[in-house]
Amino acid sequence: MDASEHVNHKPLRERVYDQLKRRLLTGKIRPGTRMMEVDLASDLGVSRTPVREAIRELGKEGLVTIEPRRGAFASEISVKDMIDTLTVREELDALAASLAASRITKADEKKLLELTDKYASAIESGDMDTMIRADEAFHKRIAKISGNKTLYQVVKTVQTQVLRFRYLYYEDLANYQNMPAEHREIIDALMTGDSGHARDVAYDHVRRLKDFVIREGSDFATYR
Repeated sequence: MDASEHVNHKPLRERVYDQLKRRLLTGKIRPGTRMMEVDLASDLGVSRTPVREAIRELGKEGLVTIEPRRGAFASEISVKDMIDTLTVREELDALAASLAASRITKADEKKLLELTDKYASAIESGDMDTMIRADEAFHKRIAKISGNKTLYQVVKTVQTQVLRFRYLYYEDLANYQNMPAEHREIIDALMTGDSGHARDVAYDHVRRLKDFVIREGSDFATYR
């Protein structure tokens, strides 16, 4: 396991899951790669059991494809997959924001602003991993604030696919320069308490990303 994992107090199965998920998201485990339990367990310094459990969970999230009698493979992902996913996420994020607008607290606002500042700092320092983690946490936080547990679980699954695509297809951090400002716009909309306005701002945030993928899709040829 990574050195940082040794100071992580999560249960072993969760640490293995986190490690494998991060490798899949970042492309360290390439799409189409067979997930060999023995090799992964050896690499992570653990037994096969937590690896098997992690692969099963990652299969539920769509990051791993489990084929009967063939094994588990890192799921393929294409530009069309990303556009389809973002079409769904437009509606999910809009719904989460509309619900969160009537529930958000000053403590929630403070946390969202902290995540946005962390995101901006990561862009400046060129830290892709921290940037993605901050973005993930920001949108999950809004879904959590919504108070709808089902929505929160669905948002987490859909968001994972978007994060993976962004890691694999475009690493130029210049593409993210406007994101912190857009996040602050979402926070401002949430704090007005106007559900309709919050919905529109959150929807437009995702739509802009989808428009970018549609516009630049022909350049994302690596994993198609």
